[in-house]
Amino acid sequence: MAEKKPVKMLITAVAAIAICVVAALLIFIAESDEDDKLILSDGNTGDVYAEFDAYEGMEFGVSFIHSVNKSEVYEIYEIKSGKIILMKCIYSSFGAGVATEIEDGQTLEYTDDGKMIIANINREMSGLSYIVGTISDHVLRIEDKKISLRELCGKNSVVRFEIQ
Repeated sequence: MAEKKPVKMLITAVAAIAICVVAALLIFIAESDEDDKLILSDGNTGDVYAEFDAYEGMEFGVSFIHSVNKSEVYEIYEIKSGKIILMKCIYSSFGAGVATEIEDGQTLEYTDDGKMIIANINREMSGLSYIVGTISDHVLRIEDKKISLRELCGKNSVVRFEIQ
């Protein structure tokens, strides 16, 4: 009869450990299922302009007219591991402030209408911000929507993009 007590204690200890492990896994799963948000905020005050659901592999982009060469630039980002990654840049002409050569691993392609696409950029963009144009607008393209940053944030606003 004395040998049954250690067996019961062992079974109780194993059961208690199993319950703790299951509880920890459930908490981890619940926390990892929380949706990330793409937050657009005022770069000076931190006030939030807008929030969008963000998920692994989600793409969004910002298009604008380049202030020097006066042609459209469209920068495309992807959410990877909770970070904003610059994937592609599409533009129409060379000039100050746009890429003039590609880096290792990147590709350069041309569209039928002559635009240049630099792809496979894969650059993490911590501290991504845009200053909304006063002459021409910056447009956020997300989930088949086009959102005027001028209307959302105001001319000359510093708009910070981050994942939270």
